[in-house]
Amino acid sequence: MLKHLSAIYEDKQILIDEPMKNHTTFKVGGNADFIVFPETKEQLVLTLQLAKKEQIFCIVLGNGSNVLVSDDGIRGIVICTLNMKKIWADKNVITASCGVSMASLSATARENGLSGLEFASGIPGTVGGGIYMNAGAYGGALSDCAQKTLCVTKDGKLITFIGDEQKFGYRKSVFAEQDLIVLETEFLLQEGKGQEISDLMNELNARRRDKQPLDKPSAGSTFKRPEGYFAGKLIEDAGLKGFRVGGACVSEKHAGFVVNDKNGNANDIISVMKHCQDTVLEKFGVKLEPEIRLIGTFPK
Repeated sequence: MLKHLSAIYEDKQILIDEPMKNHTTFKVGGNADFIVFPETKEQLVLTLQLAKKEQIFCIVLGNGSNVLVSDDGIRGIVICTLNMKKIWADKNVITASCGVSMASLSATARENGLSGLEFASGIPGTVGGGIYMNAGAYGGALSDCAQKTLCVTKDGKLITFIGDEQKFGYRKSVFAEQDLIVLETEFLLQEGKGQEISDLMNELNARRRDKQPLDKPSAGSTFKRPEGYFAGKLIEDAGLKGFRVGGACVSEKHAGFVVNDKNGNANDIISVMKHCQDTVLEKFGVKLEPEIRLIGTFPK
């Protein structure tokens, strides 16, 4: 497999038997057989086609900010999009490649006097992952301004989705529904005043720092918001703030976050999550669904 990957990538773009804990915000995860870092759409598509031809598992990740990788690691190829960082503005449209950080996306909007992405400035992910799950915060979501997305299927076919074809909903999209890989998205924004845009970004980031455990490894909000409820409040009302298994626990600062505060592993984190789910279901009859993607094999 290394020979095939070397035909696509330079040596510096390939990591072998690499710990996934170095590439996820949870700071956990066993080794991946290969991690590659494409810089172009062509490299990414060729990798997908190679994986299909050789019948090897392949997964695409950005900043690793919304995933939990098992302690067993990943047998196959991880495509990390962080080197795909092209971004440009044309009037009131910003086009961004999948590896562009949400912080860079919102900063580019601000620099061009465009409003509509202020909420995204503190989200620790990339455009590709954000579009895949329709990331949002503080009443805003990428679906509010994502007008067109170019993606690729697992067998290397390019497809463009426009407007409602993207099928955005709460933490869902056509890309997640069909397991497509986002390559590039156009965002239609509104003209705004630079200082007002900066002030709102600063306000939202201050609220985030005040309320969320940003000083500890996590994957952001652990569970989706159940209809009619807030996951964090349900977990707190169940008396689970601070509940711990090994090195992972429910955050004392915000119960909607499971954090890895003492060099825990993926099994610690999944055990805390399952206990929260079981307890909330028993006490309140509400089923909590993970917002984070689980990758690999976990204990039953």
